[in-house]
Amino acid sequence: MTSLKNPDPLKVSAAPRRFWLYAPFVVLAIAVVAWTAGWFWMRGEVFRRMDLGARVLGESGYRVDWDARSLSGFPFRLDLDIAAPRLREISGWGLSAPRLKAEAFVFAPDHWVIVAPGGVTLNRRVGGPVTIGAKVLRGSLSDMGAHPPRLSIEGIGLIFAAAPGASPVAIASAEALHLHAKAGPMDQGAFYVEIDKARSAGPGLLNDIAADAPVTLIADAIFSHAGAPSGQGFAGALRGWGEAGGGLNIRQLSVLAGPITAESGSGALAIGGDGRLKGVLDFRVKQGRRLLAAWGAHSGLSPEVATSTQAVLDAHDRGGVAAVSVNFQAGQTTIGPVAVAPAPRVY
Repeated sequence: MTSLKNPDPLKVSAAPRRFWLYAPFVVLAIAVVAWTAGWFWMRGEVFRRMDLGARVLGESGYRVDWDARSLSGFPFRLDLDIAAPRLREISGWGLSAPRLKAEAFVFAPDHWVIVAPGGVTLNRRVGGPVTIGAKVLRGSLSDMGAHPPRLSIEGIGLIFAAAPGASPVAIASAEALHLHAKAGPMDQGAFYVEIDKARSAGPGLLNDIAADAPVTLIADAIFSHAGAPSGQGFAGALRGWGEAGGGLNIRQLSVLAGPITAESGSGALAIGGDGRLKGVLDFRVKQGRRLLAAWGAHSGLSPEVATSTQAVLDAHDRGGVAAVSVNFQAGQTTIGPVAVAPAPRVY
C-alpha cells in the first residue's frame, strides 16, 4: 500500500511563507500608486477650482487671470506658484502682483497660506496704481464656502508709492497691517482691520492731523446678512447687501494720531438707497479743536459751520475729551445738531 504521507512537508509550507514575506511590499506598492494617483488628482482639482472660481467671479463683474501657474510639493503638500495674477473689478479697482506663492497640506486642502514675495499693486479707480512693498506680506484663506471665508492678511514694514504719473497716495509707510474676516452664526460675519503706525506721504489732511506723528487706524465690526446675494462688481455687492437689510454693528472704530484721538466703541451703520451711510456713531474725541481745524481746512467747511461745531465739542468736553454723536441721516453728516458735510458715499 502506498503511503499518503508527504515525504517533504517543507514544500507545502513554502508558498504561504513566501506570501507573507512579499505581502507588505505589495501593500506598500499599492499604497504608493494610490497616493500618487490621488495627489495628481488633487493637483488637477486645484486647477479646476481656480478656473471655476475665475468664471464665477467673471459672471459677477470681476476679471481674474494670470500669466502662468504650476503646482508641486509631492507627496504631502500642494505648492501653488502663480505668475502675474490679476484681479480687476468693473469700476476700475484692481489688485495684481508679480508673483503669488500658496501652500496647503494634502490633509487640509481647504486651508491655504499665501505669500506675495514681490509685493502687490493696488489699481485705483481714479488716481492710478499704487505699489505696496513689504518686508513680509502674507495671508491665509480657508472655509471658502462660508460667508465670508476665513481670511487673514498680515503686512510688516509696508511701503506705499504711487506709480509714475499717478496721483499721490496719502500714506507713505506703515509698520504693520492686520486684516481678518470670518463667518459667524445666524448669517453674520466679522472683520477687523488695523493699520499700525502709518506715516503720511506729505502735505494733506492726514499730515495736518498727525503733525509728523504716526497714525493708527482700527475698525472692528460685525455685519448681518453675510450671505446676501450680490450684484455686479463691488458696488453691486454693496447695493445687494444693503437692499437685503445688511448692517454693521461697530465694536471699535479708532483714529490715533499723536495727541489727537477719535474713538467709537459702539454704533450701528447701514447703507441707504442713495448709496450713502446712515446710522449713528458715538465718539470720544481728544484735541477736537485741532482735529476740526485740520478737517475744515481740507473740506471747505464754512466758518459758521466750524464755529457751531466747535461749540458742540466745547459743550460736551470733560477734561479735554468731548463725547459727541456723529449722525448720518438723510444724506447728511451731523455732529450734534450741526450738519457739517454730506454723508459718506459708499457706492
